[in-house]
Amino acid sequence: MKITFNEDKKLVEALRRGLKKKDGYCPCRLEKTEDNICMCKEFREQIADENFEGYCHCRLYYKSK
Repeated sequence: MKITFNEDKKLVEALRRGLKKKDGYCPCRLEKTEDNICMCKEFREQIADENFEGYCHCRLYYKSK
């Protein structure tokens, strides 16, 4: 398993600015809950699945097998 940033550097830069503005909460989510702190609960659950390959919700991270 390998987790990397999206290859689109401009997207990564914009998302990282959004994370900074929202104090580490996913910039794609409205609620500031513990589940939405980056790396969000949804993606942590996805990467726990050995068969999952793909992006997190906001497309900042990519998990490959």
